[in-house]
Amino acid sequence: MSMPSFPKIDPPLQREDAVNQILSSIAMEELGLSHILNAEGEKLQYILGTLPGLSGPPATVSDVLAANESVRSMLEAAVQNQLFLKSKMQGALAASPMQGPTGPTGPTGPTGPAGGPAGATGATGATGATGAAGATGATGPAGPEGSSGIDGATGATGPTGPAGPTGPTGPTGAAGATGPAGAAGATGAAGATGATGATGPAGPTGPSVTATSAFAANTSGSLLPVVVLGVPVPLPNSQVLPPDITVNGANTVFTVNTPGRYRLAYNLNTSTALASGTRLLINNTPNQASTVAPSLSLSHFSNEIIVDLSAGDTITLQMYGLLGSATLLPGSAGASLSITRLS
Repeated sequence: MSMPSFPKIDPPLQREDAVNQILSSIAMEELGLSHILNAEGEKLQYILGTLPGLSGPPATVSDVLAANESVRSMLEAAVQNQLFLKSKMQGALAASPMQGPTGPTGPTGPTGPAGGPAGATGATGATGATGAAGATGATGPAGPEGSSGIDGATGATGPTGPAGPTGPTGPTGAAGATGPAGAAGATGAAGATGATGATGPAGPTGPSVTATSAFAANTSGSLLPVVVLGVPVPLPNSQVLPPDITVNGANTVFTVNTPGRYRLAYNLNTSTALASGTRLLINNTPNQASTVAPSLSLSHFSNEIIVDLSAGDTITLQMYGLLGSATLLPGSAGASLSITRLS
């Protein structure tokens, strides 16, 4: 078997040219990878029916899962390729310097013509050190010291004089501290209990906050077209609504007109198990605490939360998930929602 050979390149490539070629190949591979990732994104858009300008039969759950697996495999291959390209680029950038060694020093140029102007006068030198001072003359001898006088002897101590008369009596001292208090005497007998006073009048009855409560259900077995963004669940049956809780014409949006703390509870039952979820929308915003998003298919969904609502806030029961449809149980509580003000 013959060994591989490289074609001759004339003129030969320099190190700098080779590094530039490697970096250019990395850039071209990155450009090709961007087109592949864009194609994978458009594949998902086509499966989900969101690709502009194209339409087709709706995708099944198995179609969506198969497309997801294909995209995941391609992303894994792209990540591995990115690691290879990173290593390739680091190796190229860490190559030895592209410039050659320093060339030899050129010859010294010729000396310039003589007869130029005289240079500036140099600075004056430092002043010399001062000479040593002359020697000091010798001091003459000191005169004789005078003699000290002689001290006289201390005389003998005289006799003790007679005792003086007794002085007057001093003033009376301050009074001593008060002694401790005596023990407390025995407690006297308790007095007789007084008569019970008359009962006051009963106060007015306070308002009942639970009078602001509502209930609505769906017993007609409605068919819901479930989509990723969610579909509101209509609740047209068994409605019990107070004056300050209203519902729209589609029986999907309930409006609270009295502020307070509310308990919201819901139940939803389908004829078959679905890989979908349920939640409450407060002012068209999903409430995370009310969300039921199972990892396995379910046919019964229920939850309850306690929230503070303002006047004019809206509540909607919603079902969401992969593209498909769900049928609520007919002739029974296929779905229900209760709203109760607590305070």
